[in-house]
Amino acid sequence: MIILGIDPGSRITGYGVIEWVNHKAKYIDSGCIRMDVKATTGNRLKTIFEGLDQLIGLYQPDVLSIEQVFVHKNPQSAIKLGQARGVVMCAAALANIEIHEYTPTRIKQTVVGNGHATKEQVQHMVEHLLKLSRKPQADAADALAIALTHGFHGPVLGVK
Repeated sequence: MIILGIDPGSRITGYGVIEWVNHKAKYIDSGCIRMDVKATTGNRLKTIFEGLDQLIGLYQPDVLSIEQVFVHKNPQSAIKLGQARGVVMCAAALANIEIHEYTPTRIKQTVVGNGHATKEQVQHMVEHLLKLSRKPQADAADALAIALTHGFHGPVLGVK
């Protein structure tokens, strides 16, 4: 099973691609879709959609896992995050890819063992679990953690 994990953002959207075979993860790719900070909201969302469309075409994932929305202190940030998530979910739905959502706490608990882990702890554990030669960029590490969470929990939940 190929899992595409996405950490959506209005400036940087992280992605991580793993293959899940026999209860083990194999690293395929990770990185970030970066938006032009001077671009309009519509153009930023278009950049996310086009980037996801390319990733889906390249890796043909079986499933997409994404972080569930959480409440921000700043309502404008929550709205922007929701827009980015919507574009990601739309791109996956158009490609007939199953979508699974996980809370930030569950992701950190699964990968680090602590639901309130720091970004640095997530990076370290992703590097360790996937036997990477160096720490991935923070947004890419979060996306890989989201993909790993589906690998660990999806089969237990009886989903692809």
